[in-house]
Amino acid sequence: MTGPAKAAPIRINGALWLDPDEIEESFVRAAGPGGQHVNKSSTAVQLRFDVRRSPSLPDDVRHRLERLAGQRLTRDGVLVLTAQSERSQKRNREEALARLVAMIRTAARPPTPRKPTKPTRSSKLRRLDDKKRHGTLKSLRRSRTDFS
Repeated sequence: MTGPAKAAPIRINGALWLDPDEIEESFVRAAGPGGQHVNKSSTAVQLRFDVRRSPSLPDDVRHRLERLAGQRLTRDGVLVLTAQSERSQKRNREEALARLVAMIRTAARPPTPRKPTKPTRSSKLRRLDDKKRHGTLKSLRRSRTDFS
C-alpha cells in the first residue's frame, strides 16, 4: 500500500522550482456582495508562503521578493495572498498560485544596473539660462526698500 502521491514541483523559471509543500492554503468566506452562494460557501483562498524559511529561494531572490511583497508580508516573513474574485475554490486557488508564481518570477529577475550619464552641453546651458531668468524675475519682485 502506498501513501498519497507527492505533488509535482512548481516551475518558476529555468533554474528555479518551488516545492508545493512550502505553500499553505486555507479557505475562507469571500467578502463583499454575492447573495446566498457567498454566504454559505468558503470559496476564497488564503495562500501562505514562508519567504524567509523557504529552501527553494536563493538569498537575492528572497530579498527582492520581501521588498516586492510590501504589506502582504507578515512580520514573520510569511507572504499572504488572498484570491476571492471567482465563484469556485479551484479557480481561486489557481489564481492565487498564479499570482505567487508571477511575484517570484518578478523577484527572480535581477534589476538592470543604472548606467550613469552626463548632461549634454546644451542642457547645462539651458539650466543656467533658466536659473538666470528666474533670479531676474525674483529681483524684479523686490521693492525698493529691500535694497537699503
